[in-house]
Amino acid sequence: MDENAKTGAKKGLNELTAPIIHKVFTEQIQAPETRKGIFIELENALKRPVVSYFTSFVYPVMIEDKDAEMLESILQTMDLSDGLTLFISSPGGLGVAAERIINICRSYSGTGEYWAIVPGKAKSAATMICFGASKIFMGASSELGPVDPQYIVSDEKGNRKSYSVHNIVRSYDDLFKKAVEEKGNLHPYLQQLANYHPWDIEEFKALCALSNNIAVKALQSGMMKGMDEDAIKEKIALFLTPEKVKVHERPIYSAEAAGCGLTIETLDVKDENKIWKLIYELYIRTENYVSTRAMKCIESKDHAFAVTRSGG
Repeated sequence: MDENAKTGAKKGLNELTAPIIHKVFTEQIQAPETRKGIFIELENALKRPVVSYFTSFVYPVMIEDKDAEMLESILQTMDLSDGLTLFISSPGGLGVAAERIINICRSYSGTGEYWAIVPGKAKSAATMICFGASKIFMGASSELGPVDPQYIVSDEKGNRKSYSVHNIVRSYDDLFKKAVEEKGNLHPYLQQLANYHPWDIEEFKALCALSNNIAVKALQSGMMKGMDEDAIKEKIALFLTPEKVKVHERPIYSAEAAGCGLTIETLDVKDENKIWKLIYELYIRTENYVSTRAMKCIESKDHAFAVTRSGG
């Protein structure tokens, strides 16, 4: 009996001998065991280890430094001599945390690079993490997004609204230019400029520059190796500012991403090899988990970290 058959037989025996109450409870709480079999099948199909990284689209969480630490802890337990596949779903977060995650994935991978799988949405800083990959797998409905930083404010009811930092800076610069060029009444311009704080504008400009730098650096040391900075910026202009996509939330699909020079492998959702079916099932199961019982989940077939709604 080969190793896969032995594993399957052992798994079947465990399922048969486990108390039914344990199996029901495991399914109810969406424990990692409910996804382990899919990880194994997906790794066999890709010929590479897989680790998933999900942050919720429902709860107010983001990609941040402690995520990189949790991811590193899991990677330390894995045999990554054949490389690494990062299965990612997130609305985004901090660019510097994305940069750390790129460095960690490359450092632990035995091949010095990693693949990214986008089963649904990998937006903003999650797109940056994909930029660090050597190849990005996407389906017909998979989305990347612009990487320009956002300024988020909350009203008295806790409702969050985001504004493009790029647009804030541009509106300030436009007003300032008009004020300088005005030969008559400056009062209307001065009134409007009073709503901006110069030190905030300088900070916003630095954030835009940082975002661009992280994106370009990730590509320049990966799938666009050998290309100069200006050439990369020109290629990925669609991702860098809202001028082309208009709003930060607008999807960038696989064909558009490939047109920007990214190395994209678009998976046929109807392909009989079942890879997309495995990807989609793992996505739906994990996305449901981070939309109900947890806010974040970093997981391999053997280990998992979750940030629950209670903060545990």
